[in-house]
Amino acid sequence: MQTNFTAAQLADPDTQVSETILRKCVHCGFCTATCPTYVLLGDELDSPRGRIYLIKEMLEQDRPATARDALHIDRCLSCLSCMTTCPSGVHYMHLVDHGRAHVEKTYRRPFLDRALRALLAAVLPSPLLFRLSLVGATLARPFAGLMPRRLAAMLRLAPAALPNPSAMDRPQVFPAQGPTRLRVALLTGCAQQVIAPEINEATIRLLTRLGCEVAVAPGAGCCGALVHHLGRTDQSHVAAAANIRAWTALWNGRGPERVVINASGCGTMVKDYGHQLRDDPALAEGAARIAAATRDISEVLSELGLGAVKAPAPLTVAYHSACSLQHGQKITAEPKALLAAAGFTVKDIPEGHLCCGSAGTYNLLQPEIAMALRDRKVANIARTNPDVIAAGNVGCITQIASGIGVPVVHTVELLDWATGGPRPKALGG
Repeated sequence: MQTNFTAAQLADPDTQVSETILRKCVHCGFCTATCPTYVLLGDELDSPRGRIYLIKEMLEQDRPATARDALHIDRCLSCLSCMTTCPSGVHYMHLVDHGRAHVEKTYRRPFLDRALRALLAAVLPSPLLFRLSLVGATLARPFAGLMPRRLAAMLRLAPAALPNPSAMDRPQVFPAQGPTRLRVALLTGCAQQVIAPEINEATIRLLTRLGCEVAVAPGAGCCGALVHHLGRTDQSHVAAAANIRAWTALWNGRGPERVVINASGCGTMVKDYGHQLRDDPALAEGAARIAAATRDISEVLSELGLGAVKAPAPLTVAYHSACSLQHGQKITAEPKALLAAAGFTVKDIPEGHLCCGSAGTYNLLQPEIAMALRDRKVANIARTNPDVIAAGNVGCITQIASGIGVPVVHTVELLDWATGGPRPKALGG
């Protein structure tokens, strides 16, 4: 794609990166075939190619975003399926991130939209505020039908009951069982530790059983992805900086050998810290080091091996490959291989490349599209006739579980069970 940026515009590091990305696009349109919003809506501007044109126009003309720009960029799920499909290597993730930041800085949204996005940016990264908001949502849930559509969507996704906070999410170090093979830091997440603390508990049990010393670092918190995808890059960089400092300080400043992530959206974000903070002289080196040490839990388990497996119930598992795992991190085989090694019968889901509609805050901000994608995903899952559904991202688990009666669990819960841990709660554990 030909570009016409001025030398002054290219002096901005983000614009320079975006210009390089734009030049790789050859307008081939392969991305449209795998873009969930284009598949649903059939609008060119709701395809990656269409959004690329919108972002190019905004940046090249150095103009504020319009309502039209915001509409179509907001509808992007950041599922990154287009990056898997693209034959030219267009790094759409960094481009749409830049586009979102430009919209956030230059477009004044309607009041209710601004208020909702500000609320999400304040509440979701804070486990305390998120827990309090869910208590309120539980009380208001019977009145969801009387609420505006976005607020109603939030209420319907709220769990009927909240689990108690887990003591394992507090800052501490869990010793390895037997000789120490790895020293790892675990990102406990923000929303996950409120709605599904059993995921972190299973992760810690499994890692320590396999010889890992696991640290929950004081000062570490939200990875920053939720606000980053709202275009609030300054806020996301503050979160990233806090995590980098917290993890680097572990083990008397030696830092962890691995940073383990069990929420794939967070993993995609943390693995990108090196790029996001590349121009910060105080953090660039640490950010690159942390990004290079970051692994999804399935990568670490593949590295270590599962060890002794106790034969679980003969269950058929439909494996849902979260977009941030298969497209964002290019991890596809490891989770399925681990489940098979643990004794489960693993089935792929038809149209597995398409998003379930969760996508961070997407199912709250774009509920109609999100629910259409959820229903499509659920229908495809039903075709596999599974006993249980496994996924590597709590957002996907919540989204899919809201539309199907089959239990939905994190992959690590099944692996923990198969190697000596308790039966997953969703299966009656």
